[in-house]
Amino acid sequence: MNAPVASITEIAPRLHRISVAMPPELIPGGFSFNQYLLMDERPLLFHTGPRKLFPLVSEQIRKVMPLEQLRYIAFSHVEADECGALPDYLAAAPQARPVCSEIAAMVSVSDLVDVEPIGLADGQVLETGRHRLTWQSTPHLPHGWECGYLFDETSRTLFCGDLFTQPGTGDKALVHDDIVESSEAFRGHMDYFSHSVNAPALIDKLANLRPQLLACMHGSAWSGDGASQLRKLGRSLSS
Repeated sequence: MNAPVASITEIAPRLHRISVAMPPELIPGGFSFNQYLLMDERPLLFHTGPRKLFPLVSEQIRKVMPLEQLRYIAFSHVEADECGALPDYLAAAPQARPVCSEIAAMVSVSDLVDVEPIGLADGQVLETGRHRLTWQSTPHLPHGWECGYLFDETSRTLFCGDLFTQPGTGDKALVHDDIVESSEAFRGHMDYFSHSVNAPALIDKLANLRPQLLACMHGSAWSGDGASQLRKLGRSLSS
C-alpha cells in the first residue's frame, strides 16, 4: 500500500504550503491535508494536521526553520485535521501558543491543552512582525459554532480552512483556475456545510476583504480575485 507523501512549497514570499497527499488506497480518490507556515519574527502555523501526521508535517517545517521557533499555532475550528497535533507542536515549541476563536478557546482548547490559548474576537488583530492578521468569525461556515479564519492584511491571504475543499491529492501547490466547480462537486458527494441562515452574509463579509490568495486546507491554494471565487461559492450554496 502506498504511504502518504509530504511536501513543502513556498507559494508567496515567506509563506509555505505543507501538504500531505493521501493516496487513493487510503482515501478513495485521494485527498490532501494542507498546513500553512508564515515565516516572520513570530512564525505562525495555520492548521496542525491530524495527530498521526505530525511526524510528516514537522519534518517539512524543519526543512525551512527549527520547529521550536514557532510562536503561534492557529486553526479555524476544533477538528482532528485542524488541531489534532496541537499538543505535539506545543511540546516541540515551548514558546508557542494556540490561536483560535474566543469561543473555541472557551469551550474546548483551554481544556484540551495546558498552554493558555489566544482566543480572538471578530476583527481582533494578531501581529507576527511584518504581517498583520485579523480574525474573521464565521460561525457554522462551513461548520462549527467556533469557526473562523485569519486574514493576512499584509499579503491579502485568507487562510480559509475547509472552504473550497477540493478532491484529489493536491499535486499543484498553487493554481489560478476556478476551484469552485471542483469543490462543489466534492460537496455534492459529502456535504460538509451546515447551511446556516447567516452563510450568505458571512461569505459577503469574506469577499469584501478582497483576498488575493486563498490558502485552502484541502487541495490547491488559489491566487487571483478571491472575492469572485467567494461570491461564486455563495451563489452555488444558495441555488
